[in-house]
Amino acid sequence: MNLSAQISDLDLQQFAKAFEQKHGKPADEVLNILNQAQFQQEIIDKISRPAEGTMTWAGYRNIFIKEERIQAGIDFWKTHEEAIDRVSMDTGVPPEIILGIIGVETYYGRIKGSYKVLDALYTLGFGYPKRAKFFKSELEKFLVLAETEGLDVYTIEGSYAGAMGYSQFMPSSYIAYAKSYDEGGNADLMNSAEDAIASVANYIKVHRWQKGAPVTTKASFTREVSNLNKQVLRPKNHLSDYTSIGILPEDEIDGDPKATLVKLDDAYWFGFYNFYVITRYNHSPLYAMAVHELGTAVVNNKP
Repeated sequence: MNLSAQISDLDLQQFAKAFEQKHGKPADEVLNILNQAQFQQEIIDKISRPAEGTMTWAGYRNIFIKEERIQAGIDFWKTHEEAIDRVSMDTGVPPEIILGIIGVETYYGRIKGSYKVLDALYTLGFGYPKRAKFFKSELEKFLVLAETEGLDVYTIEGSYAGAMGYSQFMPSSYIAYAKSYDEGGNADLMNSAEDAIASVANYIKVHRWQKGAPVTTKASFTREVSNLNKQVLRPKNHLSDYTSIGILPEDEIDGDPKATLVKLDDAYWFGFYNFYVITRYNHSPLYAMAVHELGTAVVNNKP
């Protein structure tokens, strides 16, 4: 029997019947799994106030761009250098992006999350109407993934949103983008750093990383600009559109790539297409900048 007054038995039954029709697993078995999940109000509270939506760039940066995490990235790279180099060569995704993402997501495997994925997706799918459709879909994919990959649906832990493993993939991303470092094997993102490296790079590659293209650089205003349109993460203008009105890049940028302006606290940065690609992993510009800075610091400080 469901313990949370916020979740109706009818809602659970409808999910189980739909799962049976789509995947063939008896609805009673699905209900048995769901009835062992625990609703957690803490998860609702956390997703209602994500760090990316409430923190300044200075505060967010201070979490990730620290000497200890940079050193952890260097150690991770040394341990898995062959895999990172091979995957980077095969995909065109540079080591600093792979290292930056894994470092921000899980501190190089040290912090993979302490919430049961089943509890997280159950709580959000049935107790968070604002995004119920998305999280019910992720719960469905998690149950499928558990069977196809031999995962223990009751014990796998991850983030409060249900993201799992070194790379913090949601179940849908696990199914769509996970790759085994050893060709032909099953991808184990929970325990294999090499599989996570291959999967992170695959995710970024599929989202159209531009090899050798810039990510970001600071922008300076040489004069007051009063007619600047609202900026969006996906670049629409060319860099020359900005330089022509007195907004200049700090670094020398080859060609005339598409760009957008990103404001972080009181400073502006140019975000190029590769910056946008990083935000496909997490839509926050704070996240993308942290990935870029952490990965760059690891690469620049490796002996």
